[in-house]
Amino acid sequence: MPLIPRRPSPFLALLLMTAAVGPWASGCRRVVRPDLGQDRTVEAGVPVDFGSQREDASPVTWELGDGSAAQTAPWVSHAFARPGTYTVRALHDGEAVGSVQLTVVPRPVLRAVPASARTVMWLPQLRGHVDRLLAFYQRLVGPERARDLVTSSPLLPLLLKDLEGGPGAVVDPDEGFGFFLLPEFEGVVTLLGITEPDAAVSAVASELERAGHGVQPRDDGSVVVEPASGGPPMLLFEDRGYLYLAVPDGGDEPEAGEPIQAAAFAIPDAEVVRQAVRDLTGAGISEDPMLTELRAKVADGSAYLFSARAQGGSAEEDFGPLRGFAASVAVMPERLELDGFLSSSTPLFQGARAPASELLKNVTLGPVAAAQLSVPPEELARLAFGAPGSARRERVVSSWRQEGLDVESLLKALRGDVVVRVYFDIPAFFRNFIRNKRPDLKGSIVVEAGLTAVEPVRALVQKHLEASPLRYTVQQEEGGTVFRTRFRENAVELRLTGQRATLLAGESLEGRPQGDVSTELRERFGGAAFSTGHVSAMVDLGRLRADLRSAERIPGVPSPLLGATKALSGALLDQITPLDSGFLDFSPVEGGGRLKGRVTLRAAQEASR
Repeated sequence: MPLIPRRPSPFLALLLMTAAVGPWASGCRRVVRPDLGQDRTVEAGVPVDFGSQREDASPVTWELGDGSAAQTAPWVSHAFARPGTYTVRALHDGEAVGSVQLTVVPRPVLRAVPASARTVMWLPQLRGHVDRLLAFYQRLVGPERARDLVTSSPLLPLLLKDLEGGPGAVVDPDEGFGFFLLPEFEGVVTLLGITEPDAAVSAVASELERAGHGVQPRDDGSVVVEPASGGPPMLLFEDRGYLYLAVPDGGDEPEAGEPIQAAAFAIPDAEVVRQAVRDLTGAGISEDPMLTELRAKVADGSAYLFSARAQGGSAEEDFGPLRGFAASVAVMPERLELDGFLSSSTPLFQGARAPASELLKNVTLGPVAAAQLSVPPEELARLAFGAPGSARRERVVSSWRQEGLDVESLLKALRGDVVVRVYFDIPAFFRNFIRNKRPDLKGSIVVEAGLTAVEPVRALVQKHLEASPLRYTVQQEEGGTVFRTRFRENAVELRLTGQRATLLAGESLEGRPQGDVSTELRERFGGAAFSTGHVSAMVDLGRLRADLRSAERIPGVPSPLLGATKALSGALLDQITPLDSGFLDFSPVEGGGRLKGRVTLRAAQEASR
């Protein structure tokens, strides 16, 4: 039976015609769909790719949404200078063929530091931190010194000028600022977050040129800077939204006949930095395991410091069990707080217990400065004479043995605790001020060390005094031996007993009230400072100011003169420094050691009196 052909459907006929004519039909356009990816978050300054680099990819017009000029190409790479939300559109023959939304965030400063860096100090964000740090520093050292710091640091003038933003600003206040060291570079590198690379490089180069440095721009956009004072050239360059200035340490002078200009353009040391920055990918140092571990152990602050030993080589010998250190600095209008942690692979001081010290228990109250070292005896000996078996210890032992002294017996006589106390003598100061018409300091310094045996120490003191030009006397008193002499018109007394050696220089402390200074200091500065196992230090000018104001009826000083002298001396002290107190404490804890510190300025209303 013959096959009877069926009539094709209209739809099938239309489909066959479209396939046959297709792209050859006059006026028919090819569909273009460029690759823009998904909506996503990117970092300011870091280039983002759109489209395809295939040879057969069709060109489109890219509208980037940040005010920059449109570009027509199959593929484009673009860095967004400022944080914000941007819509990128692709157009073909005037019609939109794709779009994507990008959320641009500030690039964290640590992601701009190479992972090989072993030391870095940084401010994570300029806004809200730089102004407080600078204001505190300005009050501490004075406007002139603060201004000198700014002018001597090449990137700081630009940073401060642009901090508040505004027309022409090239610094990104939401990004960071810092310094870092690289093992392969002998020098320091400064980096600063910016929004306009070319303008930022030009601004810093102009500032350096005004300061007298030689400035040589290069074709690749970097700038060679020859220091006005001589030394190896610096290198200024930009990379992915951060400005870098590599400053080599001073090196050897060029050899005779070597062209200085050619040497400057070679800059082998600084080029190492730029190569390390160029090779930086991903997280940089921000995800370094040691940094991550230690950063979690310190408080939040305005500025941070991280340092870790390099693996292998001489680092193991130089640092022993120490693994790394991190610290933060928090700044308030009249106070700066330091919080740090030192990581160690073994317990500090070999886990030995420090001696229970009585050197601050029943002593003269009211020191204006004090320091305490409370460590196991062998650690004290290590600090004073070097580690057992070390070349330094052997030299000391050999030298003292030639003088008939037994160093090892002396080391065993040390209990492990040492204290320094400084007192201000208000009456002596006022009498001397009125008599000599100048504010010479008057007071006393006391240095005490705990002893387990007195004879080795007495023999050492006797030997040194006999070899010195000082005239001295020796007196046996109940409970010990007293050596007396004078040094630069000051009385000096060393008293040795079975439990301690006490050196007193300056004015006598007799008649002053006594008490537990360690408790007094802990109440003043908090925590467990100035107690067993701690290394602590403090200076208390607030007490000195209070003592000057409260001084009354000093023998030998007429009342009218006393009032005028108090006002003048207080004004002189305030002019010298606004410091009220400073404090530092270190103590071993599990996994390492804890560092605490504080610097306090006198209240602003008090400073304005």
